[in-house]
Amino acid sequence: MRFAGKRAVVTGGASGIGRATALRLVDEGAEVWIGDIDEAGGRDVAETSNGRIHFLRTDVTRTGDIEALMAAADAAGGLDVVFNNAGAGGSRARIDEISAEDWDRTQALLLRSVAMGIRHAAPLMTARGGGAIVNTASIAALQTGAAPTAYSVAKAGVLHLTTLAAAELSRHNIRVNAVCPGFITTNIFTSGLGIDGEKRDQANGMIAGIAAHAQPIQRAGRPEDIAAAVAYLASDDASFVTGTHITVDGGITIGPRHSWDAAAPSMFSALESFAS
Repeated sequence: MRFAGKRAVVTGGASGIGRATALRLVDEGAEVWIGDIDEAGGRDVAETSNGRIHFLRTDVTRTGDIEALMAAADAAGGLDVVFNNAGAGGSRARIDEISAEDWDRTQALLLRSVAMGIRHAAPLMTARGGGAIVNTASIAALQTGAAPTAYSVAKAGVLHLTTLAAAELSRHNIRVNAVCPGFITTNIFTSGLGIDGEKRDQANGMIAGIAAHAQPIQRAGRPEDIAAAVAYLASDDASFVTGTHITVDGGITIGPRHSWDAAAPSMFSALESFAS
């Protein structure tokens, strides 16, 4: 019960990683306010929590909505934990094709929303004597090829914002960290491609199968894997941790496939074969 007596905000809490994290925090004693544009999903999560989860429709591209969500949790007794998680795939256009409008829309959803989440949480946490903020970044912030350009740049921005905010807010006893998910079985990939219904379930199954063979840990990532990392970073178990990130990706970023799969070809094995 690491969060007994504490109040938390989770954006994007109606599904996927946000939903799993809200439920995890509740299981460990927190009272949670979730914000999302998915009203049906948000109410469904709230209804399963015996009054421990509260839903407020929140569009994180609207700063007023973010401020209202933080204020709702604070009004119940003080804001202790914030998980800035809401997002989507954003524009898939290449850098030589993307419009300024699509670029700005993606950055507003994935980066500005995190900045404004921190902005409107920090004064409330300061008044309470401190708190913990966790931001959702991505392995796309660490390497190329994991996501479209606009998304990847936004998530890289989230990582740097995390370190800057951790430094600036340390004087208020506020810790700021990030989590970098790998390929997690949520609807972010299919939603970005406009796939829904039965095809969405089939596509998610295909993604899970590919992920299980593309990384050292041979199973697809689950939202609960990220929720566990967030719960750690937000808890007093991480009281000496700030300004950093945890990569939760099944090991996919540790190197090329031959690093863990002896059957996979590498440049060196090819040269050795040629030399012999």
